[in-house]
Amino acid sequence: MNIKSIHAAVVDLSPNQTTEPRVPKQPTEGFISPMERYPEFKKADWGNKWARVACVVTAEDGTWGLGTTINSGPVENIINTHFSPLLTGQNCMATEKIWDIMRRSASPYHAAGIPSYAISAVDNALWDLKGKILQRPVYELLGGPQKDKIFCYASNTDISYGTENSIDWFLELGFKAVKLFARYGAESGIEGIRKTEELVAKTREQIGDDVELMLDGWMSFNVEYTVRLVEALKPYRLKWLEDYVLPEDMDSYMKIRQRVPGQILATGEHWHTIHPFAVAASQGLVDIFQPDVQWVGGVTALVRICHIAEAHGQTVISHAGMNYPYGQHVSYAMPAIQWGERSEGVSPPGVPLEERVSLPGTPVIKNGYLTPSNAPGFGIEVTKDWLESRAV
Repeated sequence: MNIKSIHAAVVDLSPNQTTEPRVPKQPTEGFISPMERYPEFKKADWGNKWARVACVVTAEDGTWGLGTTINSGPVENIINTHFSPLLTGQNCMATEKIWDIMRRSASPYHAAGIPSYAISAVDNALWDLKGKILQRPVYELLGGPQKDKIFCYASNTDISYGTENSIDWFLELGFKAVKLFARYGAESGIEGIRKTEELVAKTREQIGDDVELMLDGWMSFNVEYTVRLVEALKPYRLKWLEDYVLPEDMDSYMKIRQRVPGQILATGEHWHTIHPFAVAASQGLVDIFQPDVQWVGGVTALVRICHIAEAHGQTVISHAGMNYPYGQHVSYAMPAIQWGERSEGVSPPGVPLEERVSLPGTPVIKNGYLTPSNAPGFGIEVTKDWLESRAV
């Protein structure tokens, strides 16, 4: 069966939250940023204003699949004016061929960048479509369930309610692993190291010894700062340090690996397509790959990355993989993926996880674990009318 149409549109997928948080928002010292050396720019100022994109791929019989991603400005245009004319008429079941066509056709403007987001949306929509046509959940198309359920951790991406309040809520929800975000980067020097140690020490005391703790540097460290920080944080038993230098700075990844051989290192949410992961695996630069299935090139790319990791004795945790059905299905099927991340703030203190679902039909974490939907495709329960009502 062939593709009849591919169309992308800007959408607002904000969750329908009705419960008021049990604590008010609090003043914060700000979120860590690779722009820290330029204090005149706050994240709200330098970050782009692009929204989310929904991509619908429709087959000749009217069956359709849905993929979503971010960076609507250029991504919507790439899908509608480049990929759509190129792929219309192709066999909608030929996900390998179509992924390769998109990657190669985008190579003149570098597929491992903004085009990767567009590739992801189309690829995930095709997997959703394939599952619906075959009347099977996507995880079965990927080989079937490899685990009974997915162990999930909570990332404190929303610090506006106070980290201590959010961590308490995560523990109440049943999470047995939590991730903090550093507030200070390389520009902060010894004061930043001291304050980060205070944050990590306080959280370790709060969660006790039986809950795993991780730290995210969100591209804001350098080699010296990372080495010094790792030394300072040894007493608090971090499971991993994540995303600590700029994503393209492979030389710094190599130097840090050499300087802190005892620290588990993780990264990859800002790497696109498969090649950075292949380089990192061959050089042993990190221990855990963290590709985002809605950014890296879709299900097709993420499965390849899992195989690369397995061949090199490494593991994979899909960035934000538990937020949407796409990451849930791949995580359920792939042996290389051992954990799942719930981010996007998880939920404000006191707000049920059910109220933080962006796409209806997305299963919710229960007591720290998740099992994907067994409905056809990704199990997303939306109509085209619903999508149109969310169009921006």
